[in-house]
Amino acid sequence: MGRGRQKAKQTKVARQLKYFSPDTDYNALQRELAGSDGHDDVDAQVAEVEDESDEYSAEYSAEDSEEYDETDEYADWAAERRG
Repeated sequence: MGRGRQKAKQTKVARQLKYFSPDTDYNALQRELAGSDGHDDVDAQVAEVEDESDEYSAEYSAEDSEEYDETDEYADWAAERRG
């Protein structure tokens, strides 16, 4: 498409968005606004993720400790490849 056709298409879409007025479901809006603020669900999800991360952190804690040295692992691998 040339620049003129592209601009015309964008203008058409912009007009459609500007003047389009969908039917508003006021009952659904009222239910949504009257409901809980939703923070309880988020807090529960955060607690669940933190529990899962605790399980994995114990599993991988050896890599984070001072005893773990990635260069030793690489040296072993390189020696096997050479020999």
